[in-house]
Amino acid sequence: MTRPNQTVVTEFILEGFSEHPSLRLFLTGCFLALYIMALMGNIVIIALVTSSTGLHSPMYFFLCNLATMDIICTSSVLPKALIGLLSEENTISFKGCMAQLFFLVWSLSSELLLLTVMAYDRYVAICAPLHYSSRMSPQLCGVLAMGVWSVCALNASINTGLMTRLSFCGPKVITHFFCEIPPLLLLSCSPTYVNSIMTLIADVFYGGINFVLTLLSYGCIIVSILRMRSAEGKRKAFSTCSSHLIVVSVYYSSVFCAYVSPASSYSPERSKVTSVLYSLLSPTLNPLIYTLRNKDVKLALGRFLPSFSH
Repeated sequence: MTRPNQTVVTEFILEGFSEHPSLRLFLTGCFLALYIMALMGNIVIIALVTSSTGLHSPMYFFLCNLATMDIICTSSVLPKALIGLLSEENTISFKGCMAQLFFLVWSLSSELLLLTVMAYDRYVAICAPLHYSSRMSPQLCGVLAMGVWSVCALNASINTGLMTRLSFCGPKVITHFFCEIPPLLLLSCSPTYVNSIMTLIADVFYGGINFVLTLLSYGCIIVSILRMRSAEGKRKAFSTCSSHLIVVSVYYSSVFCAYVSPASSYSPERSKVTSVLYSLLSPTLNPLIYTLRNKDVKLALGRFLPSFSH
């Protein structure tokens, strides 16, 4: 008899997009192009922030962290997804699956938590500008960033550790293009009650509490902007947070669709579409949004790459 902490299945088969063979070539081209854009865009953001003294402020420090998280997120998923599109059968070892799950959960939860920190940063900058330098000191920013990475690494460790304790005795086909909690729980032949509870707690914290805190920050920001008498002041204030607001909207909408639902109502097709949004499209769009809508970043990019200055 199999004990609860034994794993019979030593590897899984990632279904990927095998049910749409006619789209294989198209998806390979799209995914590869977007992956290269995501990597290059986020690497450029990190290079700009670290090398440009004009971008050594809390907002760009957090943006640099966001870019790092985007690289981890998309790199934990896309290489294996591309292999799956190019091969007949895409297998992944149990340890490889757990490693992918850890880095994915770590980067996704870190990004949600960091977006809340960035919303608070914009709240202080617009609603309490005179106290901004004292409230958002370099020391506090460092502590917040380390806290985000550490708390989310703990969350990823707990969820991944709980997954390794489950028994998987067949079937072994994951109805996704990467290892994700809901489809893995459906494959388990041992009780998943504790896993489901921990997933729910994480959903409430990252998807619920963080979302409410972000909304509160932007509610205060909007009220503060509306109270400004100068139209130019309103425009400048809004321009400093509009990029972040767009990123938050895109990211939360995709993550909510993918994760904020019980495992029993898991839909493979819907999950694949929403997963492409947060694991590939969002990391690709984030550098573009922050670059195209931010004058400071465009100026730094012009100095960094002279050909872009005209």
